[in-house]
Amino acid sequence: MSKLWQARFFTTVNHLRDLPRTTVPEIAFAGRSNAGKSTAINILCNQKGLAFASKTPGRTQHINFFSVGGAHVAMHRHDPVKMEEVQCLIADLPGYGYAEVSGDAKNHWQRLLGDYVQQREQLAALVLMMDARRPFTELDVQMIEWFAPTGKPIHCILTKADKLNRNESINVLRQAKAKLDSYVDEDGEGFPFTVQLFSALKRIGIEEATARIEELAGLADDDQAPIPDESEE
Repeated sequence: MSKLWQARFFTTVNHLRDLPRTTVPEIAFAGRSNAGKSTAINILCNQKGLAFASKTPGRTQHINFFSVGGAHVAMHRHDPVKMEEVQCLIADLPGYGYAEVSGDAKNHWQRLLGDYVQQREQLAALVLMMDARRPFTELDVQMIEWFAPTGKPIHCILTKADKLNRNESINVLRQAKAKLDSYVDEDGEGFPFTVQLFSALKRIGIEEATARIEELAGLADDDQAPIPDESEE
C-alpha cells in the first residue's frame, strides 16, 4: 500500500510568507492547466477529491499543500493529522498557460511559482505534468529552466498516454528523454531528470510514478523493490 494514500489537505497559501514552517521534504506538482495534474494527484493518492480541479482551468492562484504521514488510510480527510508523524508535503502548484486569466493574475502566480521553485529549501523535487501529445511547451520549458539551477530532480509525467498508439508512445518517450538529457550544468554534467508515460484513464504508469515520488520524498523503504520500468511494456 502506497504511503501517498495517507495524503490529507494541509494548507493553502497565496504568498511566500505564508508557506508552511515545516522542515520535511516537499514534492511539487506543476503543469499546464489542462495537463491532468489534479487527476493524477488524486489517483496517486487514491482519493477522488483531494486535489480540486477548477471548472475554469487556470483560475486557481494558490499553492495547495497536502501532508503525507500522520494519518490512517481510512481516516476522514478532515480529521487532524499527527504533525509529529508527517513525513513529507505535496505542493500542488497553480496550473499555468491559460490565456483567459488576467495579466495581473498571471504576473502574480508567475512570481509565486518562480520564487517557490527557485528558493524553497524544503523543496526536494519537481513533478512536471505534460500532455503526452504536446510536451515541452514554452511554459513547460520555462518551468524546467527555473528549476534546473537548483540541481534537484525533476520527474516528468507524460499524461493522457492512452491517446497515443504504441509507436507514438515509444517515440514520445524517446524524444522526451533526449530533450531532458540535453540539459547540462556548467560542468557539462546532466541533471537528475527522469520521465515516464502515464494515463489515469487506463491506469498506465501509476506504480512507476508512485515508486519514483516516494523515492524522491524519502518515503521509500530500504527493502523496497526497484522502480518498475513500465515504458517498454
